[in-house]
Amino acid sequence: MATTTTKLEGKTVVSPAEFLAARKEFLKKEKEFTRLRDELARERRQLPWERVEKRYVFEGAKGKETLADLFGDKSQLLVYHFMLGAGWPEGCKSCSYLADHFEGMIPHLRARDVSFVVISHAPYAEITAFQKRMGWKFKWVSSAGTDFNFDYHVSFTPEEMAKKEVEYNFGKTEFGSEEGPGASAFYKDAAGNVFHTYSTYARGLDIFVGAYNWLDIAPKGRDEDGLAFTMAWVRHHDKYAEGEKVDPKAQFVSPKAASTPKCCEHEA
Repeated sequence: MATTTTKLEGKTVVSPAEFLAARKEFLKKEKEFTRLRDELARERRQLPWERVEKRYVFEGAKGKETLADLFGDKSQLLVYHFMLGAGWPEGCKSCSYLADHFEGMIPHLRARDVSFVVISHAPYAEITAFQKRMGWKFKWVSSAGTDFNFDYHVSFTPEEMAKKEVEYNFGKTEFGSEEGPGASAFYKDAAGNVFHTYSTYARGLDIFVGAYNWLDIAPKGRDEDGLAFTMAWVRHHDKYAEGEKVDPKAQFVSPKAASTPKCCEHEA
């Protein structure tokens, strides 16, 4: 029996047999990508480490804690560098989008000898106020008064901002905020020595956004191609309005001026 091909929403609609054939062909590319991702992960684990010589002291629910203290009883530590600067009216909306994924994974990380903590440059009192509003329970500490955020290139000095050139994502770039997003990994040996093993920024954070990975298999995908600022649609989870229309021309507004920071905009 001859098949009938039609169009719907600009997509081709075919018979079940044709659908299966196309899906199997695409599966070859997906498997290739999976193998490449596995190899990339293996090579990542082979990267050299650097010893953390500086003593960083953070403030959190337990009071003062060093970087070594943040490991708890684990030998590995993962850090999310959350964009929340001193005096900001709220945390970065895109970092918040990512943070909505944290709590469910923490017990699983701990089962693999990994502790997880969020670190921001804002004073701890400001962190706790925003955390309470968002209903999050994960560990979140303040690096205020330390060099930590500057050393890991997720906070930028007024001088750097004035020059419109900061060190971010392993290169010099113009950045629209005094804070940037990132993730870092650390290891602590039996003697208590701490080593920095990895950091990633910008699109390197994309894989941690579970909702994005689900959207990638939805019929319309992320549906961001028509937006001047790709993450213009993202809101804090308590700010979505039913039927809200996103302005496709919306641009970045400084976090100091409004609560719509550029944050984790997905740039290559």
